[in-house]
Amino acid sequence: MHAAPNRSRLRLPELVFTVAADATERLDRFLADQLGLSRTQAARLVANKAVDVAGKTARASRLLARGERVTVRLPDHEPPRTLLPAAIPLTVVFEDDHLAVIDKPAGLVVHPAPGHWDDTLVNALVARGTTLSGGAAGRPGIVHRLDRDTSGLMVVAKTDLAHRRLGAAIAARRVRRTYAALAWGHLDASPTVIEAPIARHVQDRKRMAIAALGRSARTDAYVAGRFEVADLLRIELHSGRTHQIRVHLEHIGHPVVGDPVYGGGGSRRISGAARRAAETLERSTPRQALHAAALAFRHPASGEAVEFHAEWPQDLRAALHALGAQDLVARPDPLAYLLFFNRDG
Repeated sequence: MHAAPNRSRLRLPELVFTVAADATERLDRFLADQLGLSRTQAARLVANKAVDVAGKTARASRLLARGERVTVRLPDHEPPRTLLPAAIPLTVVFEDDHLAVIDKPAGLVVHPAPGHWDDTLVNALVARGTTLSGGAAGRPGIVHRLDRDTSGLMVVAKTDLAHRRLGAAIAARRVRRTYAALAWGHLDASPTVIEAPIARHVQDRKRMAIAALGRSARTDAYVAGRFEVADLLRIELHSGRTHQIRVHLEHIGHPVVGDPVYGGGGSRRISGAARRAAETLERSTPRQALHAAALAFRHPASGEAVEFHAEWPQDLRAALHALGAQDLVARPDPLAYLLFFNRDG
């Protein structure tokens, strides 16, 4: 039984974050990323002594160490913005009094932001009466995020205790996040370990890029299925940077199929006799072929180990057909077969 719709506020009097980045993470950059602010706005909060690190005020240039606690006192002179309910269908994989696990569809933004104030996952949760924990401004209940056009599993916190413990588990890398992706070409090794720091692109602020002074990031990619022009990958994340999988796969020359931003030329990467197969795959892939397939963690209240799976989405099944994987498409669980029974692939 669900509670009545709540009227969560975008601004809270005080927010506390635990740093998961390395010591090269500047305070103003960390705040900008966590709060969805510009670096100038984040620096202004610090200058106004609204930010403490480990209980003490700090400069914007302060380098943060992993595990440090950052407390932000948000200004109260702005009126709160009410989160409006939105009748957006959601697939709830699991739910109890402490958390909910959602299989997010592609195309759905996770939390309110300019251009998407009232049509996000958070608005959909409000509409269904889901109790949400406090969180960063405009992000009640949101412990981690998925890109708009990435489908798959997310855990949402319903209590502040669950939010704190899940956030700490993610920061300590105790939450196992497994993705499935179609990537152009063929990886040289399985696993392929990609370790490269990521920062916002210096010229295009909507993109991320590999940068020497960026935040450390590691992605492990396993070949779960090999086809003529692409590999189906099982991907394990060891960090959670914005666009991490997409940026890392582009970095090694095997971008995600259907990715309009980091796609690296799409089917034009493939030449010779395989070009026609590549073009067919591209036409059959309506968006980036990236899916959060599994999530495993210890329950924040009971401590029990839990694991959840989300099948390969219907909108991307045509891509498997285009690869000639009809035998897999015919299975009721092609993704589970490839990703979880073929662990050594």
